[in-house]
Amino acid sequence: MTAEDIVAILGPVDATLVAEIGQIGATREELAQAWAWFNADEALINDGRPLPSGRVAELVDLFETLEINPED
Repeated sequence: MTAEDIVAILGPVDATLVAEIGQIGATREELAQAWAWFNADEALINDGRPLPSGRVAELVDLFETLEINPED
């Protein structure tokens, strides 16, 4: 996944976050899933979706640790 892929999904982010996401080795689809979980976990749980696991869960944890604000 390229930096452009990451920015296309998350919007503008700093180079440190791009590097950390790259180290996880996630795909575009996994990043999109993680971003959806980070932004709307209650809706996804209510929709009956299983909790994230693997790289998706790692990405969600990363977003939570960094306290990313989706509105920024």
